[in-house]
Amino acid sequence: MRIPDNEDRLRRPARIRSLRVGDLRVSYVPDGVVKMVPRSLFPATSDETWARNSRYLDSSGWLTISAGGLLIENGERAMLVDAGYGPFTEPVSMMEHGMATMYGGSLLDSLDRLGRGPHDIETVAITHLHIEHLGWAAHPAPGESEPAFAHAAYLVSQREWDDRRTTFGVTEEVAAALARRVRTVADGDEVFPGVRAVALPGHTAGQMGYEVTSAGERLLAFADVLHSPVQVAHPDWAIVGESAAEESAGLRREVLGRLADEGTIGFGVHFADVPFGRVRRMGDSFAWEPLA
Repeated sequence: MRIPDNEDRLRRPARIRSLRVGDLRVSYVPDGVVKMVPRSLFPATSDETWARNSRYLDSSGWLTISAGGLLIENGERAMLVDAGYGPFTEPVSMMEHGMATMYGGSLLDSLDRLGRGPHDIETVAITHLHIEHLGWAAHPAPGESEPAFAHAAYLVSQREWDDRRTTFGVTEEVAAALARRVRTVADGDEVFPGVRAVALPGHTAGQMGYEVTSAGERLLAFADVLHSPVQVAHPDWAIVGESAAEESAGLRREVLGRLADEGTIGFGVHFADVPFGRVRRMGDSFAWEPLA
């Protein structure tokens, strides 16, 4: 029996998806994918947990976590939230015992398909300094000497930048590549017409999300508050390696409640092929309803 389309999308890497938020166009810009053994990402879960949630798992029993960015267009102007994993097309192991693999390489091609080149991007807002969010901002394309967005301003919270040398994936070389272009931002700052920064500490202490508002419509790019649509129904599931698990769980519930109660569109950069959606309350829990 064929898997229904929305269910199939829970298992596959994200494709280009676009929608309108008022007068602005927003698009998911795919770069690559992370494949993870689900219990390696959510260590408090069990095999029984995943037997009940098997619709989120591919044919190998692994969870699909997309890597990419959010393109925001206002007429001729454009910015990007997050910059994917970078020009690394061969899958590499991320964790011990081969429990996760990651590859990238598609972001510039995805931008091209959306009618944009790197030099159209005036600002790159990096939600937090993990390797699958800063890739093309720090690494040149093959044959090039400068990162693809070297002309743009890189937006990072002050706390995130202060913590850079203790953050996963930020080597001295990566920090140096970012440093000349970094401009720090604070909660509430308008960074582009209709786009403001929203502090979302938890996954990292300096994590920043971005709210897009136009003509009475609103979208929240909530960064790594949530990693998978399965977490919408299970916001208490802790992510491996998060030092403030209770704080992160509280933030997940707060963000989900806000999305549900305010009718705000959510954007999950890691949400397989359902990156845009609305949140609906289901008693004491929540459900993700994909858009685009």
